Amino acid sequence: MDMNQMMKQARKMQANLAKAQDEISAMEFSAKAGGGVVEVTVTGDHKVLSVTIDPEAVDPQDVEMLQDMIVAATNEALREADDFSNERLSSLTGGMNMPGMM
Repeated sequence: MDMNQMMKQARKMQANLAKAQDEISAMEFSAKAGGGVVEVTVTGDHKVLSVTIDPEAVDPQDVEMLQDMIVAATNEALREADDFSNERLSSLTGGMNMPGMM
């Protein structure tokens, strides 16, 4: 394979990766904690869009547990976004690690 062909393929792969990253950034991921009383929705680029709390979960005597559930749901939603992103980008690169792209 000549150098021009390799460069053309590299540019195409880079364009495909950039498109996939844009698509992933716009996607939403949600996770629940505490048996579903807390739900957090994030974007693929790690922005928290919403936090939904079942009013029955609010116990003035146990705010700390509610805070822990919010953290747990947020971390799970972000993990789901990362897992999806890694799978999607890895499928485009054939498993090769592309510095600066993931």
